[in-house]
Amino acid sequence: MEQQLEKLVRRYQKAAERKQYWEPHWKECYEYAFPLRENVSSELYGGDYGAKKNLCLYDGTAPDAVDQLASSLLSELTPPWAKWFGLKPGSELKPQEQEQIAPTLENTSEIMLQNFEHSNFAVEIHQCYLDLVTAGTACLMFEEAPIGSATAFHFYAVPLREIAIEESADGKIDTTFRCSKLNLDGIRTRFSEAQIPGSLADRCREDRDYQLKVIEAVLPRNCNAGGCGYSYTAFAWDENGGAQDSFILREGVFETSPFINFRWLKAPGEIYGRSPVMKALPDIKTANKVVELILKNASISVTGIWQADDDGILNPDNIKLIPGAIIPKAVGSKGLTPLAAPGDFDLSQLILNDLRQRINHALLADRLAQIDTPNMTATEVLERSAEIARILGAAFGRLQSELLTPLLKRAFYILRRRGDILNFDLDGKIVDLQYKSPLALAQSRKDIGNVTEWVKMLSSFGADALAAVDVSEASRWLGRTLCVPANLIREAEEMLPTEQPALDEGGENAAGM
Repeated sequence: MEQQLEKLVRRYQKAAERKQYWEPHWKECYEYAFPLRENVSSELYGGDYGAKKNLCLYDGTAPDAVDQLASSLLSELTPPWAKWFGLKPGSELKPQEQEQIAPTLENTSEIMLQNFEHSNFAVEIHQCYLDLVTAGTACLMFEEAPIGSATAFHFYAVPLREIAIEESADGKIDTTFRCSKLNLDGIRTRFSEAQIPGSLADRCREDRDYQLKVIEAVLPRNCNAGGCGYSYTAFAWDENGGAQDSFILREGVFETSPFINFRWLKAPGEIYGRSPVMKALPDIKTANKVVELILKNASISVTGIWQADDDGILNPDNIKLIPGAIIPKAVGSKGLTPLAAPGDFDLSQLILNDLRQRINHALLADRLAQIDTPNMTATEVLERSAEIARILGAAFGRLQSELLTPLLKRAFYILRRRGDILNFDLDGKIVDLQYKSPLALAQSRKDIGNVTEWVKMLSSFGADALAAVDVSEASRWLGRTLCVPANLIREAEEMLPTEQPALDEGGENAAGM
């Protein structure tokens, strides 16, 4: 066991060393764009929980744009007030089998959605979106809630300072290390079955603030060795005593990783992602400096800069530059004389407006903002959806692969293991995922627009041209494309006309009537 722990620690330390190159960059991004988030590295910069973190921030354009982009991602990808995913029959099922299994899949997706809605998913995923927009990388821990809770899911947005990740040869982030500090109550809450040594437990009872360094390692298993999945090991690590004074808190095997790591975009050869804030950071820092200079110039304009003769009578310490103040001076002396400023700073407003415009454009605040027009036509809605899909298309493709698919698969496997849903595989052949978020439905709206335009063109040719349209099949296709519940769509055999008794050759029916 000691060799196993030492091997895991060495691997974690190497991953943490690679992350240190990113930490100064992350710190700068958080300082200018999201100062309320915790420090990205408590080891480098020290823990300062509850301290003021925006003392050097003078311009609020970037923090406001970051919040707007994170809110847009929440509403476009995982809206908490709508059904943003579903299950659909796989490609290997026959049409009749797809129609039979559709109601069951609809009920399964409803159970999954209820568990998401009753959990803290909306709160924690929004925090992850803020990290994603600011630093380019985010981590969501997806745990199973205790039996008897209102939901089977529990989430936690892991700060970047606690994680170190590795990327596999195929580009997947399948190895995650998390290093955190927990006191005795925290360990008993998360690892209730852990056996804590008596001496250490006594020390934790004496000092309630004493914390242990806990390392969690999630590594992919070798499928050729028998069974895929992820190996999970959580242990308390003593840096002074090493493996001898360390002990395992929990071991196990997960079908899917409990840590979901996702990125905004990444450069070839890099593990951690890059964010929109990184692209706009030069403009953000410049705008912050311009506002600082404007405020300094304003303070000079209000209080002024003064000069006075040193005649031995005037005492600058007794002078207060406030409205209505009377400053005595000696007869014949000049007293206080204002010093003329070399010039004004009016040009700064033009520079600042240009900088703010570029910041909002880089963080998509100007392109994803809410439209002021309350009553839009259907064409305007389609064009608006198409524009949002074009802007977020590249990021959505990566988020679908690294966030949505692992998230929904883990939720499905947790509910299946607990017996809350039927036992079937989510492999894409029999059952597949279906994304129903507003951003995912943008292409569906475009397909619907094409079909509608086709029907309109046929109607101009007359009734003979419209006969080419299978109205019943087109209605069912529209229902499936718009994600209408399966129980509201009548199947083909239900729409057939009532069969008449068969007639024999003489024109009489089989009963001889």
